[in-house]
Parts: sequence; structure tokens; C-alpha cells
Amino acid sequence: MNERKIELLAPAGNIDSFKAAVNAGADAVYMGLGKHNARVMAKNFTVQDYIECLDYAHVREVKVYLTLNTLVEDKEIQDAIDMLISLYEHGLDAVILQDIGLASLIHKVLPDLHMHASTQMSAYSLEQVKFLESLGFKRVVLARELTLEEIKYITSNTEVEIEAFIHGALCVS
Repeated sequence: MNERKIELLAPAGNIDSFKAAVNAGADAVYMGLGKHNARVMAKNFTVQDYIECLDYAHVREVKVYLTLNTLVEDKEIQDAIDMLISLYEHGLDAVILQDIGLASLIHKVLPDLHMHASTQMSAYSLEQVKFLESLGFKRVVLARELTLEEIKYITSNTEVEIEAFIHGALCVS
């Protein structure tokens, strides 16, 4: 079995919490913009704030992941892609997705951008993980209902990165 590094991944809802996560030693931070993420009611970030955070994080060798973890309506797709391209051009490290259709489009438009399958995809089996990997996902956030034995089985039988919630809304990958 391959030796895998555990990544300390922290959420951020505003610039202060973002800087706190980076300065406290997070390997990566995930955060959303005002649209297309499951925490849309939170303060979130503007595109300009996000770009400043990317610069702040990358100087400190910390990765930044964009949460686009909701289903996107047809009329919202171009806005989501344009927003993603803008952040990708400024060094976005990965995008966390729920919408498989949007993921397929992103994989065609930005094939080098790492895609992470959100826990909202409810991946709970090895077959689902392998399917998501075949679509270009580099990481899968497993369904929260899995047991440690199920997680061990999946991680022992795939090369895709696995992330799992371990306490409430806290993740480990």
C-alpha cells in the first residue's frame, strides 16, 4: 500500500478565519464565494478577496480549494465557469464539486484543475469512488455515514485521494 500524507484541511468563512487557519498550520483551506456553495448564507468571499487569499496562502505553501458544492442550474453554468477560470488563472489549487454535469464541463475546459467530489455526492462504495475517479476526480470526500471498516476497505482499493469527515463538519484527508 502507498504511504499517504494526511492533509490538515480547514474551512474559512471570512478573511480573518482564513488567515487564522493558514497561520495555525493548515495544509489547505476550503472556502466559497457568494454563489454556488453549500454555505451560501455565510459571509463568504468576493472574487477579489479570494485572489488576495490565494496569494497569501501560496507564499506560505498552503493550498486553496473553492467550494462549488451545489447543483448548478443551466442558467448559472456560464457564471460558474467564468468565476472558476478567473480563480484558476490566479492559482486555485482545486475545486470541490457536487454537480457531475458541471464537473464534466470543468474537466474539458480546465483539464489540469484538480476536482474533488464533495460529500454531497454521497459516495459510499468503492464502485462509486472508482466511477468518480474515471470522470477525472482526484479526491473523493466520502459519505459521512461510513464506518471505519468501510473507509479502510475503500482506501485500500483505490489510488484516488480520500477525504472523510471525522467530527461534525471537520474533515481529514
